[in-house]
Amino acid sequence: MLRRRLLPLALSLLLAGTATAQGALPAIPEARDVDYAPGAITVTVDATNLSQRIFRVRQSIPVQAGHLVLLYPAWLPGNHAPRGPIDKIAGIRFSANGQPLAWKRDPKNVYAFHLEIPQGVTSLQADYDYLTPTDRSQGRVVMTPNMLNLQWNAVLLYPAGHAQDRVVFNPRVTYPTGWQAGTALDVERREGDTVVYAPVALEILADSPVYAGKHFKQIDLTPAGKAPVRLNVVADDPKYLETKPEHVAQHRALVAQALKLFGAEHYDHYDFLLSLSEQMSGNGLEHQRSSENGEPLGYFSEWDKKKGSDDLLGHEFTHSWNGKYLRPDGQAVADLNTPLDDSLMWVYEGQTQYWGNVLTARSGLRSTEFARDELSMVAATYAQGRPGLAWRSIQDTTYDPIIAARKPKPYTSYQLSEDYYRAGQMIWLEADVLIRSATHNRKSLDDFAKAFFGVDDGKWRTPKAYSFEDVVSTLNGVHAHDWATFLRDRLDGKTGLTGGIEASGWRLVYKEEPNGWAKSASTGNTVYSLGLSLGKDGQVSTVLWDSPAFNAGVGTGMQVVAVNDVEYSDTAMTNALKAGKDGTPIRLLVKEFNRYRTFSIDYRGGQKHPRLERIEGTTDYLTPILTARK
Repeated sequence: MLRRRLLPLALSLLLAGTATAQGALPAIPEARDVDYAPGAITVTVDATNLSQRIFRVRQSIPVQAGHLVLLYPAWLPGNHAPRGPIDKIAGIRFSANGQPLAWKRDPKNVYAFHLEIPQGVTSLQADYDYLTPTDRSQGRVVMTPNMLNLQWNAVLLYPAGHAQDRVVFNPRVTYPTGWQAGTALDVERREGDTVVYAPVALEILADSPVYAGKHFKQIDLTPAGKAPVRLNVVADDPKYLETKPEHVAQHRALVAQALKLFGAEHYDHYDFLLSLSEQMSGNGLEHQRSSENGEPLGYFSEWDKKKGSDDLLGHEFTHSWNGKYLRPDGQAVADLNTPLDDSLMWVYEGQTQYWGNVLTARSGLRSTEFARDELSMVAATYAQGRPGLAWRSIQDTTYDPIIAARKPKPYTSYQLSEDYYRAGQMIWLEADVLIRSATHNRKSLDDFAKAFFGVDDGKWRTPKAYSFEDVVSTLNGVHAHDWATFLRDRLDGKTGLTGGIEASGWRLVYKEEPNGWAKSASTGNTVYSLGLSLGKDGQVSTVLWDSPAFNAGVGTGMQVVAVNDVEYSDTAMTNALKAGKDGTPIRLLVKEFNRYRTFSIDYRGGQKHPRLERIEGTTDYLTPILTARK
């Protein structure tokens, strides 16, 4: 009897699939502000296959009879481009009532899957595998023997035609035995190694990644009387989890300084997710109630050697306000497959880059000197290191995540890249100094941050959008100025980007010895002298366009083997630059594929490394910017 009942259903499912495959596919429905009526979708991830690095995924999707389009997320928040890793999805199988159901990919939108749901079917099961990279040539490594990073957008399908806050998921993950996990998701219960998370809208789920690991530590960073803030750390080895009281105090200070700056919280709790690994790829990605942060193994253990931290955590934390709760008009879209408008990235990322450095300094995670050194490197980039600004504006670089897909470029100084980050930092520094100078330090960009981002304290579920006009209006509320012209002149290439440096009471200079930040961050950097940046093996990673090295014929991808007949090293290059000051040409023996060439460069300027130097007799606005607020 059971077999007789199943045969008609199997036939109807087969015929439905055949019709879909042979006929013209219906249009993909646009997202509307209506609930997904059939109900909540259960997504279950088996994250235990560490050796082969595979997430096995099962979804149980309530359905109604008729045509159904399932979407795989394409336009990912924080990536600023359609970079959903659909190429890593394999083994897709749909079934209903135990029988297979045919599907067809949309020919014009490869992120869309069409199905016909027969009468009498109320639940659809989807099974597939997410094949994570097994080495870095395939993409970012997110599974290792000791840790994993689960991004929900990479492992789920959702029904088209509904806004992302109107589709509810029941997420479940089975972790390796003994592992602990950090995430902004709320835990409903545990079933052995399986964690069942509370029901959550698609918008929140896609914005709530997981870091899990064998070696895990959670540190409380919550300021008194505020929403919980936690630092969740996973590491390759437990010894790298060891922290000193000053490490914890500085991370707590980061949270406190951010709250002093913005004056509001847009989360009910916040989770920093931090990996310390040489195996799992690094990461930096913002979310409203969490952030993904990848740092080297020695983040804590080599703290003194580093003289502080980089600004990754400060940057990503700032995004909770700028980019997540408050987001540009073109980023406030209905679902994860609607194209994003990146034209306000100079606010979204540029001002965040500015606050990231400032908050890292104010918290003590980075010394004031190092914060100033970092700023000198940015200033030099836009004083000398971006000849491509002659043809391309900063505004145009906001589209670079789509144009270039964040792939390396042969001549970044000429092509430009996502310059809206650091160029935006320079623009916002100048705006800050302008306000401080005009108001005799009574007001600053801090006042803009509180007025613009510090609204709706405690609210987080319903993000708000902002426009260029909103930015200008709020700036004028802090200090009246022609801000529209100020911003457009710099974004459109009519005005240089380093005006904020000297206006702050400092000047950009070049010294023979690199600053402390440069010493800790790089090797073989002769960008502002010869025009080269070299790896430890002499590999040419950067050639500054129209620099002495470029004009001599040196190109990226070459390898410097010897300098003035001496095997390449930092010391050999330094000695050659010193000799060049006396008129001795600098000879580079270079390997290019299977041939060797010698380039002679007549350069006499010596080594040049950026630094900031005080201008005597002027007001120092920069130091107060980098000083902790009381």
